[in-house]
Amino acid sequence: MDTADAKRVLETALICSQQPLLAAEMAVLFNEGPTADLIREWLLELQQDWKLRGVELVELASGWRFQSRPEMREYLDRLHPEKPPRYSRATLETLAIIAYRQPVTRGDIEDIRGVTVNSLLLKQLEDRGWIEVIGHRSTVGRPALFATTKHFLDDLGLASLDQLPPMDNPGGQLAVVSALAGEESDLQAQLDIAPVDADGKTILLTGTPT
Repeated sequence: MDTADAKRVLETALICSQQPLLAAEMAVLFNEGPTADLIREWLLELQQDWKLRGVELVELASGWRFQSRPEMREYLDRLHPEKPPRYSRATLETLAIIAYRQPVTRGDIEDIRGVTVNSLLLKQLEDRGWIEVIGHRSTVGRPALFATTKHFLDDLGLASLDQLPPMDNPGGQLAVVSALAGEESDLQAQLDIAPVDADGKTILLTGTPT
């Protein structure tokens, strides 16, 4: 099978799949059993083939998928004008802390925010699939350790945590929470999250809370 045919097979599989696909999973599409490196090479070429279209091929934490480009959102929203779920300032702030400080306990989050964390807030993030318990700290009470999930990265359009905006970027944490599936389109006008300070004890917030 030549490269053009191989890319056509990959393109079809990705468009028809409801979930991102890993290169190893796509290897079963071919009788010849191409290597993961070769499949990745084909995917990168396919990515370039779609460069000027309204849909792009991206590599996420869970694999590869086709998705609409950000600039197409204003048009797609007209098909689904209903308002997406909104999250409180406390929820977004907590999510940013977990994303940048993980793994963290509930106590860690409370120390950084300076207020008690509502259990329902953490449950909301767990139910959304953005955070999960990955273990317990070896201390009194063995508190749960929270971390973000692959689903969190997928919703951000990222392949790994290394692609999160840098901590020294004043808008970095805001970019994370506001980019979640495009769900807070006017978030930046309402909330500005600055980085955690040097000792990890302060997150400064300005703006109007939601």
